[in-house]
Amino acid sequence: MDILGATLRVCVDDLETAVPFYERLSGATALRFERGGVQVAAVGCFLLMSGPEAELEVLRKVAATIAVKDVEETHQVLSELGAHIVAGPLPTPVGRNLIAMHPDGTIYEYADRQA
Repeated sequence: MDILGATLRVCVDDLETAVPFYERLSGATALRFERGGVQVAAVGCFLLMSGPEAELEVLRKVAATIAVKDVEETHQVLSELGAHIVAGPLPTPVGRNLIAMHPDGTIYEYADRQA
């Protein structure tokens, strides 16, 4: 299983106000999309999220998004190591993802960019 990097998840009240700050901070342009009623902007290593509190409450439980080469392989490795697969693998706008709870109780999203 190859881990390629991590994305910091940030819930914000106002995405339009937050995006320019993070674009300037990271030197990257935001890639925007919507998922499940939540507005999302990927800016460099930051994933900004804004939306209904009920949705954000769930998203706040995920500590980070970890980029991997292949979500299917990651699923197999996590299962072998005793992680609980909460959801996925599922298709996303840019690839596939899964949500897993590690044996210590920490929840992570794993994502690849394979369509």
